[in-house]
Amino acid sequence: MRVPLSWLREYVDLPAGETGRDVQAKLVAAGLEVETVEQLGAGLKGPLVVGQVLAIEELEGFKKPIRYCQVDVGQAGGTSQAEGSGGGTGEPQNIVCGATNFAVGDKVVVVLPGAELPGGFAISARKTYGKTSEGMICSARELGMADDHDGIIVLPPEYEPGTDAIELLELVDDVLDIAVTPDRGYCLSMRGIARETAIAYGLPLRDPALLDVPAPNSHGYPVKVADPVGCDRFTARTVTGLDPEAHSPIWLQRRLQKAGMRPVSLAVDVTNYVMLELGQPLHAYDRTRVNGAIGVRRAEQGEKLTTLDGTQRVLDAEDLVITDESGPIGLAGVMGGADTEIADAAADPETGQVKGTTEVVIEAAHFSPVSIARTARRHKLSSEASRRFERGVDPEATSAAAQRTVDLLVLLAGGTAEAGVTEIISPSAPHTITLPADHPDRVAGVTYGRETVVRRLQQIGCDVYGADDLTVTVPSWRPDLTDPNDLAEEVIRLEGYENLPSTLPRPPAGRGLTSRQRLHRRVGRALAGAGYVEALNYPFIGEEVLDQFGLAADDGRRDLVHLVNPLSDTEPALRTTLLPGLLAALRRNVGRGEHDVALFETGLIFRATGGEPPAVVLPVDHRPSDEEIAALNASLPRQPRRAAVVLAGAREQAGWWGKGTPVSWADAVEAGRIVAREAGVELIVRQDQQDPWHPGRCAALLAVVDGEEILVGNAGELHPRVTKALGLPERTCAMEIELDHLERAGTGVVEAPHVSTFPVATQDVALVVDTSVAAADVEAALREGAGDLLESLRLFDVFTGEQLGEGKKSLAYALRFRAPDRTLTAEEIAASRDAAVAVAAERTGATLRGA
Repeated sequence: MRVPLSWLREYVDLPAGETGRDVQAKLVAAGLEVETVEQLGAGLKGPLVVGQVLAIEELEGFKKPIRYCQVDVGQAGGTSQAEGSGGGTGEPQNIVCGATNFAVGDKVVVVLPGAELPGGFAISARKTYGKTSEGMICSARELGMADDHDGIIVLPPEYEPGTDAIELLELVDDVLDIAVTPDRGYCLSMRGIARETAIAYGLPLRDPALLDVPAPNSHGYPVKVADPVGCDRFTARTVTGLDPEAHSPIWLQRRLQKAGMRPVSLAVDVTNYVMLELGQPLHAYDRTRVNGAIGVRRAEQGEKLTTLDGTQRVLDAEDLVITDESGPIGLAGVMGGADTEIADAAADPETGQVKGTTEVVIEAAHFSPVSIARTARRHKLSSEASRRFERGVDPEATSAAAQRTVDLLVLLAGGTAEAGVTEIISPSAPHTITLPADHPDRVAGVTYGRETVVRRLQQIGCDVYGADDLTVTVPSWRPDLTDPNDLAEEVIRLEGYENLPSTLPRPPAGRGLTSRQRLHRRVGRALAGAGYVEALNYPFIGEEVLDQFGLAADDGRRDLVHLVNPLSDTEPALRTTLLPGLLAALRRNVGRGEHDVALFETGLIFRATGGEPPAVVLPVDHRPSDEEIAALNASLPRQPRRAAVVLAGAREQAGWWGKGTPVSWADAVEAGRIVAREAGVELIVRQDQQDPWHPGRCAALLAVVDGEEILVGNAGELHPRVTKALGLPERTCAMEIELDHLERAGTGVVEAPHVSTFPVATQDVALVVDTSVAAADVEAALREGAGDLLESLRLFDVFTGEQLGEGKKSLAYALRFRAPDRTLTAEEIAASRDAAVAVAAERTGATLRGA
């Protein structure tokens, strides 16, 4: 809501020196969000005057129309002004102008030499197009009035040349831009903002809705309301004898422009003006285009209506519509129909007589906020009217708004208000709330006292009765006040949030992170330390990415949990793997020129088992029971926590030190080991075949849980068809591992290694085994055979060749032996080495290479 300060002063007698910034501070303290204060006319310096065009010379030989105009600027003109030295003599000014939307005799806005326009644009006499231009004829955009730059401003003929245009056009003003929250619909009007301003300053309010309104009678325009729930109030007034050539006066146009609306025509401008003033949306129908009585009903399924924006809309049975005997003529509370819109004034080509709308029917109604909100969203049609109805409009303001509209049309267009007044009202009782007088005190922790509570509630328009227990009647313009806490909030905000004491909460001691949370943090720190960057992604996927992964039809990752109201139609389900989001992030980074990318994410996935019971619907009027909460939790899918990495490009950059190293499947496996070590788990790595990884470069990551090896994740290089389908770089690698399994397999405590001070002995062994034997099995056998003296073991070479024989491979290991309390002898080292080889030979059929 844009609020011009000059307009606001009509309802509240603000101190003379009060600026928009001062009002902003007061309103912010009262709980309103004033985003900006726009200072219109900042930097504008005169002379800026009304001028009358005396003569126009069309200059030839230029690519665009150029006119040399002689303009009467009253006493502001003269040669001394043209030289920029001030002091007018009343002589006409000669001005070069490129606009063509004016003629001889028109009144225009002229800025003279010595003036300065907003933005620091200084005006001086200068030679252009072969002529000396002594000033400039202004457009609305050049004066900061609007974005229209199609032509210059043509003023009504009644203004005399030389009139100060700054004051006439109200070019200098402060405009407050207020972000109105959904519960403060009454602040989408000058009336509502003025009320808040008056309370903030402790000044009286001149309520623009306090008008003398004639009583309803049987002579008004016929109206039939078939849905009193959707429309509980409907006021209709008729004005005849309107001058079709009447235009909105400048003050009305300027107020609309400052409020962010575009002037259209007098009747439309008046309804928009009253809506901004009182907060009540209105609609004006051309009476000659309305066929019979006006009705309000629900639309018939499939009915069609062409709205004012020229779009034909297929109506839904829940839409509330305004009708006449021919059918729908408006979408109630949202937008009127094109068939009954106000006709623009136009001259008859045969007679020259100006024709246009001369009779209007004014509609001021109150519609159900829920119905209007649903209609606006259903048709994707948000309007100024629907924004107000959705947030709650004062139902008792309809008659005042209609009267205000009639008064302005009679005043500005010479119309006559017909005596008939139609007003249909569904019976309703005012809303009352009972609350203890000390309830705001207990909510805020501050002692306000009964007098303060009563005074603040009366300021917002409530009627208050009672002593210890107050009976509060809520004003019609505050539908957001429904219970005692709402009233307490009003008292607290008006007394000042800044006056509330600040008290730090004292949480009970001993509540630290859970073991799951600690593991989650350790994993994140470890991967970040290894060079990975965390990327948080939305937990939504679609079937398409699972097809691109090449997952089989019976793959468990295809058992998706679908959302009732997804953010995107292409991703309607919760993720069953972390990889789609990470790979999409990797693709975006590569597309933006980052070719060496390593990303990680930790988060939940969602796996449906098929045995979940239907979700229960929890109550909204009281706290659900423990049984209801347990039933709701039981309907949720399984949500294991996982960690995943993706990487592409170079692991080490090339430079003067040598060649770079591209990422490989081994880096993805190492990322799995990094994660597992944070849980105190040593992974078992075996060859695997799992989509979306390359079948020859895919590793299964296993851990021992309760004495049994279980699969906790996979790592390796992605399948070429997957990288092609997803638009990823070749040799992209990925790893995904389940943290819940690692937590069960681990000790929960990560111990720092003890480094012995005694020397280490390294022994290399090369074992020949069948190609079907997993390196992990050979490694496990070597560890078991070597005993406690083995400090570490590393596979440093894999070899296959004709000299080994078909179906054989050589695995070379480096074994490090060390004792914590002594230097090992050669005999001890040899014995441990031989024992390790013996166990490997027994378990895997390994033989020493070259033996």
